[in-house]
Amino acid sequence: MHEAQSSRKPKSLRAGAGGKKKVSTFMLLGPAFVAAIAYVDPGNVAANLTAGAEYGYLLVWVLVAANLIAVLVQYLSSKLGLVSGQSLPGILGGRLGKKARLAYWVQAEAVAVATDLAEVIGGAIALKILFDLPLLLGGVIVGVVSLVLLSIQSTRGQRPFESVIMTLLGIIAVGFLAGLFVGDVDWGQAAGGIVPGLDGTNSVVLAASMLGATVMPHAIYLHSALSVDRHGRRPRSAVPQLLRASRWDVVLSLIIAGSVNIAMLLVAASSLRGQVGTDTIEGAHMVVSANLGELVGLFFGIGLLASGLASSAVGSYAGAAIMQGLLRVDIPIVWQRAVTMIPAFIVLGIGADPTWSLVISQVVLSLGIPFAMIPLVKLTASRAVMGEYANGRGISVLAIAASGLIIVLNVVLLVLLALGIE
Repeated sequence: MHEAQSSRKPKSLRAGAGGKKKVSTFMLLGPAFVAAIAYVDPGNVAANLTAGAEYGYLLVWVLVAANLIAVLVQYLSSKLGLVSGQSLPGILGGRLGKKARLAYWVQAEAVAVATDLAEVIGGAIALKILFDLPLLLGGVIVGVVSLVLLSIQSTRGQRPFESVIMTLLGIIAVGFLAGLFVGDVDWGQAAGGIVPGLDGTNSVVLAASMLGATVMPHAIYLHSALSVDRHGRRPRSAVPQLLRASRWDVVLSLIIAGSVNIAMLLVAASSLRGQVGTDTIEGAHMVVSANLGELVGLFFGIGLLASGLASSAVGSYAGAAIMQGLLRVDIPIVWQRAVTMIPAFIVLGIGADPTWSLVISQVVLSLGIPFAMIPLVKLTASRAVMGEYANGRGISVLAIAASGLIIVLNVVLLVLLALGIE
């Protein structure tokens, strides 16, 4: 496809921007709730349950810090899209040469594949928990349902897609918050977990993976694209209202996502610590059901299924935005989805350990974080790109510090894994 066609939105990602009439802030909410699904995906479930089961309330502070960083990062991604009228991949695609674009796309596509691997496997585990389906069959079902969800965006537009994803986010919240109401959480110790602390090498590895995998690179690429697709190129006079709405959108959505993550850890700390067999999601579900009741176990399974379905669809949306921005080709989102699902089916088909596969996928995601974070911070601080909406010094310092923290912790994680330290 010729470069001249690259400015045209493909149908699969076309905006539902609407007219130029000013609308209420409430009506502008939605894109951040879609991006927030990345923070409650099956990879997060595995990490949070492991943290609570192994270290109790010790690592609550990691989730609090991760959520605060996520608020800043997601707002900057949305801001970039709203002010520039382009997604992060789109801007990079316009600035890089052909070879650089292809190289950048390869690493970004690896991120999309790793994301899909976690989501499909997580959904397959949920279907095995709920209906005792074979993992491969469950993975196929998750893939098909996610294609249906994506078809809503392709045929009905952005707002209906956002509504479906927000509904699934609500189901996820109920599914994982349910255990708090019947569990025996020690709220004093939970509050103490807000104070940063670690307990040996294993806790360092787990803290690094929790923080690094929470701020997922595909969510950074995605939010800028979601903002463009929802609002399009609005007049400059509309930008202040859109930025105010984006701040509310990000804060509200990530309060929900952060609460869900912390709830997972608290339930695991109160119900799974010291229990045998909690090193897998299936084992954790069995212990939760035994300790907190079958109803809570059912909610857990439903929440995990909703997490797999929603995050799989959202991850594929991100993959399509990445491909469109960097390769400058109009590939329907359903075809992009089919490509990224194949590795997940292979993993399930050969009988690989699903929980370990989730861990590996998070390591791949950690490698992709600097490629998304560094350009985001640089572009949103650029007056050439953002004009009067460029980041001030305070925001830039916070963004650089957050980026540095994530990158350093992920380097530590990768070094420790390479050295084989357990």
